[in-house]
Amino acid sequence: MTDSKSSRASRSGTAAGMRESIKKAVTEMMVLFLLRQKPMYVYEMSQELARLTGGVYTFNTLYLAVYRLQEHGHITEAGKREADHRIRVYFKLTDAGQRYLDELLPAYREMTGALDGLLAQDDKLYKEE
Repeated sequence: MTDSKSSRASRSGTAAGMRESIKKAVTEMMVLFLLRQKPMYVYEMSQELARLTGGVYTFNTLYLAVYRLQEHGHITEAGKREADHRIRVYFKLTDAGQRYLDELLPAYREMTGALDGLLAQDDKLYKEE
């Protein structure tokens, strides 16, 4: 087994592994949500996600999600600016990206609502025992 596969296998079946899977599943939606607010560069998105979620969602890199969203036409470059001798590439939401986000949000809410309802039943049963 390669180190990468070994690392994934060791996280599988753990709370940390589930947390990583959830983060991966919602990353694109969170990027689209942030870019709906204003154009941002990737590090700024990462910082804003951490701030808005109280540090629950922190990402070492959002680049893969940004590249996927760009490839599918959901986001596009909004310009480049130089700061501190670095070039920052800003991204913005496209009309297609807004439509995609409009589809994702209700689906996400439906799924998490159903899961919350299911877990509430478990809590109710557990308290009755």
